[in-house]
Amino acid sequence: MSPEGLRNWVKQAKIDRGEGPAGALNTAEREELARLRRKVREQEATIEVLGKATAFFAQQKTK
Repeated sequence: MSPEGLRNWVKQAKIDRGEGPAGALNTAEREELARLRRKVREQEATIEVLGKATAFFAQQKTK
């Protein structure tokens, strides 16, 4: 383990105990944020596909 890795681990442990700086995310909050960001990316991709499908079918209907 590198010194920087150990330093980050100790810093995160302090945050998880409530001893970190104001506004710092604890481990559970970081995991939730990552999960929500993944979900947003998936939903944006779905919306893009549905928009393209709508445009395609709208063109087909006018022909």
